[in-house]
Amino acid sequence: MTVFTEHMAESLMVLGLALLAIEVLILGFATFVLFFVGLAALATGLMMYMGVLDQDMYSALASVAIISAALALLLWKPLKNLQSKDKPKQVQSDLIGHQFSLPEALSPGQSIVYRYSGITWQVYSQQQLAAGQQVQVVKASVGRLDVMPAQDAS
Repeated sequence: MTVFTEHMAESLMVLGLALLAIEVLILGFATFVLFFVGLAALATGLMMYMGVLDQDMYSALASVAIISAALALLLWKPLKNLQSKDKPKQVQSDLIGHQFSLPEALSPGQSIVYRYSGITWQVYSQQQLAAGQQVQVVKASVGRLDVMPAQDAS
């Protein structure tokens, strides 16, 4: 603890950089708490190093708390908007467009089992489909195929 108090400015800068690294590299900027505290610790360390703040524990805690709160108030909304701009992209599957003959009748809201490429799929449709009818895959997700009659699919 004495090393920390004797070299408080440097310790706070190292702590700030470590918190920023954890936030960005490990957490992937998923939360902003470590980001704000890391920036505040870095700024406090710099102010102590330049002699703007006294190098004591009270000044360090108060400064980190005030700067963290100010950064959170100023940057929360812009950073949240930055995060929400990336919409999950719909994965394009090679199965879309695949045509096959239904092994049994299929009703809306019901599913049938279809085995293709070594995988058992649950097949769904919005329409009533007869057994043996040619269908085309319009959407594929994990273990699920959504189909419609082949002549109607585009």
